[in-house]
Amino acid sequence: MGFQTSGLHHVTAIGGDPQRNVDFYLRTLGLRLVKTTVNFDDPETYHLYYGDEAGRPGTLLTFFPWRGVPKGRIGTGQATTTAFSVPEHSLGWWKQHLETSGTTPGTVVTRDNEEALTFRDPDGLQIALVAHPQTDPRAPWDTPFVPAEHAIRGLHSVTMSVTSEDATATMLTDGLGLSLAGESSGRFRFQAGEGGSGAFVDVEVTPDAPKGVVAGGTVHHIAWRATDDAEQLALREELVGTGVGVTSVLDRQYFRSIYFREPGGVLLEVATDQPGFDIDEPLLELGRALKLPPWLEPTRDQIAGALPQLELPAENNPVQA
Repeated sequence: MGFQTSGLHHVTAIGGDPQRNVDFYLRTLGLRLVKTTVNFDDPETYHLYYGDEAGRPGTLLTFFPWRGVPKGRIGTGQATTTAFSVPEHSLGWWKQHLETSGTTPGTVVTRDNEEALTFRDPDGLQIALVAHPQTDPRAPWDTPFVPAEHAIRGLHSVTMSVTSEDATATMLTDGLGLSLAGESSGRFRFQAGEGGSGAFVDVEVTPDAPKGVVAGGTVHHIAWRATDDAEQLALREELVGTGVGVTSVLDRQYFRSIYFREPGGVLLEVATDQPGFDIDEPLLELGRALKLPPWLEPTRDQIAGALPQLELPAENNPVQA
């Protein structure tokens, strides 16, 4: 196949109480809420996007937060860890900050010249902060909650758990254009292009682990970048030609998407870089108001009435329906 992704676009997970979700990712992790919208397939549920100032591809973690959602199970056939990039020598600050904020971090571990601090969000989603000697050129979101010298720069990598690596590796290399960057003790690192933060996926082979159950505190899917519509359509045609079950192109308002499962069971998406999050509100106001796509606007009152009010930190405005 000719497609070569440039890296991760976003990771989407399932959360519980939306206000608790907002508080954790804005106050504790210091991300920006770049879009407040709804799950287009279930419009009475929020879809919340967190990222850098503009919500650039490669910085985004998004959530479908359902109050009262049953707890999922992390296991095979899932993305099990979402990792963010932070500056070198920042993990000591983050460990203290997380503990002060009521989150219990693990111990710092070193692998492949990278230090990682792992913890769970309030719904049990496993998050890692990765500090490495290479400078990450991406600018952090300017927030009073996390100093810029320690702040998250964007996604670093995701870890997928599968029972066998061969077919998954073929999909990642032949389908998405990734290359094998390293292997150690049943863990395989693949990279887009020359690698670097936002361009890695780690495949962990765990044949004896239980099968994952997607629900609260688990990743729903991983999205990879396509430069434009033409590149995405060409990939779709190639995947269909090899017998992969792929959705039609779906309009997600801020990008267009196709979805398919890799052989190990993980749901993958390929999303376009454009048009971006400022097509329906100014950059300075991202995330403050409930935004709906044109086809849902006729039912705005009904949708807004089913959604709980979200209160953003004091320096932002409450989300307005």
